[in-house]
Amino acid sequence: MKIWIDADAAPREVKEIVFKASARLKIPVVMVANQSIWFPPSTSLISCVAVRHGANEADKYIVDHAQLGDMAITADIPLAAQLVDKKVFVVDPRGEEYDDRNVVGRLAARDLFDAARGAGMEVSGQQPYNPKDRAAFASTFDRVLTRAIKAHSRRNDKRGSTDNP
Repeated sequence: MKIWIDADAAPREVKEIVFKASARLKIPVVMVANQSIWFPPSTSLISCVAVRHGANEADKYIVDHAQLGDMAITADIPLAAQLVDKKVFVVDPRGEEYDDRNVVGRLAARDLFDAARGAGMEVSGQQPYNPKDRAAFASTFDRVLTRAIKAHSRRNDKRGSTDNP
């Protein structure tokens, strides 16, 4: 099991929460971005992949490498939809979990707002990341990570494996 971070736009607070969980639970974290991203050098559990510049290159990398039961952190709804299709647990940095019940609706809403902006309508963007968002992310992240670890353990028990959580 790994935790993937769509790192180009992930808030520092989100990364810190994930890094602490990684250290506590010994779960590898892979940050993927279009540029080099700082991460704590004191652990071999955290790595960064800098993909070539271009639209959606980081997304493509995550989709190509994430596996069933992994977890991903992204605010990118099209990426979230692709990962949900792969049975990856997905959480938005503001604390929303994406799953097969809600990601299609969120994708449709996103497309509607994009079309409205493209037609010249003024549509408000997201507010700055704040402590309420951080708290919502931490709560959802802990809940979903616990489910992901349990699902991973059940799969390993069925296979007789004893690797990391």
